[in-house]
Amino acid sequence: MTYHPKSEFLRVMFERGYVADCTDYQALDEALVKGVVPGYIGFDATATSLHVGSLIQIMMLRWLQKTGGKPIVLMGGGTTKIGDPSFRAEERPLLTDAQIGQNIDGIKRAFSPYVRFGEAASDAVMVNNAEWLDALNYIGFLRDIGRHFSVNRMLSFESVKSRLDREQSLSFLEFNYMILQAYDFLELNRRYGCLLQMGGSDQWGNIINGVDLTRRVIGGEVFGLTSHLLTTSDGRKMGKTAQGAVWLNGDLTSPYEFWQFWRNTTDADVGRFLKLYSELPLDECNRLGALGGSEINAGKIVLANAVTTLLHGAEAAAAAEATAREVFERGGIGDDLPTVRVTPAELADGVGIVQLFVRAGLAGSGKDAKRLISEGGARLNDDLVTDAAMRLGAGDLAEPVKLTAGKKRHALVVLD
Repeated sequence: MTYHPKSEFLRVMFERGYVADCTDYQALDEALVKGVVPGYIGFDATATSLHVGSLIQIMMLRWLQKTGGKPIVLMGGGTTKIGDPSFRAEERPLLTDAQIGQNIDGIKRAFSPYVRFGEAASDAVMVNNAEWLDALNYIGFLRDIGRHFSVNRMLSFESVKSRLDREQSLSFLEFNYMILQAYDFLELNRRYGCLLQMGGSDQWGNIINGVDLTRRVIGGEVFGLTSHLLTTSDGRKMGKTAQGAVWLNGDLTSPYEFWQFWRNTTDADVGRFLKLYSELPLDECNRLGALGGSEINAGKIVLANAVTTLLHGAEAAAAAEATAREVFERGGIGDDLPTVRVTPAELADGVGIVQLFVRAGLAGSGKDAKRLISEGGARLNDDLVTDAAMRLGAGDLAEPVKLTAGKKRHALVVLD
């Protein structure tokens, strides 16, 4: 679609490649020009941290605030008890209230680097939908809210239809999720004057439900805006690696590992990722993304530094780059590498090299580590590891040793 926005927020969303769809571009644009538009994105608390796959949504909230809007970060303390069935093959495992509370405490840490919380008109607020969902009266909810939903229409949404087409079970519990998410929009409109719900394009059906419900019950105009679901140019889901998720919390994915994830971006993705995940000017994003051959590595370093600086700060980004240079250019051992600590008690019979690669996160399992060794991809202090039965003793760990998987992934092993 070709649309030329007047508002700065929509202009940024279009120019930097965020926009997948919108319920009404022109009316949303006019609302953004008129004044402060509160907009929200919901995050269910299914883990103790968000991962890189959620970063595009967080950046949308950041840009909303930078262009004069008010971000609302909605924690799904209530909806997590059900689990979003969208495009999932099976029901999520149910979490206890205590687990959900712990997850929310961990997730909160990811937002303060990106949005400013406070009391001013465009300051962000963080709310938990358990505040209103936990107290719902079921019969009253069915009468007042349920009557606005058509089951026929809900079954037509692609997120549900794809599951049913595969003849996979969709529980009544999960089916209620989209009604509760729609109700969130209504409540946020009542409490905060929220006019906009954003999310990934897989949330389009849920967002449409929320827009329709809020219009019917309150009568005012509200909007939905979705971003593209991002995959890398080689088809991988964004934020996933062979070793698992790339988390936003530094205790789960260190600043160095986070930096290295972006440094390893494929050549074709550099320009696109600079636009989405950094605030560099568009001309610079395009210039760096168009570099060819080995020169593209300069763009990858700029990308890694920019994204790491936003989350962990400039000092952490600089330290990560310094460690990378020490490891890759001079063959040394950087101080900021992921570290495995081995106790003297573990060394009585020696500690296996396969176990160390798994503990360092350089292999997903013992089988993966053995395959890495057999294929010539494992090194110890830059020497090729050829024996999967190799064990390290106290003498081997008198000094820290470096493990390497492939060419770019490294970790330290130190004696406690």
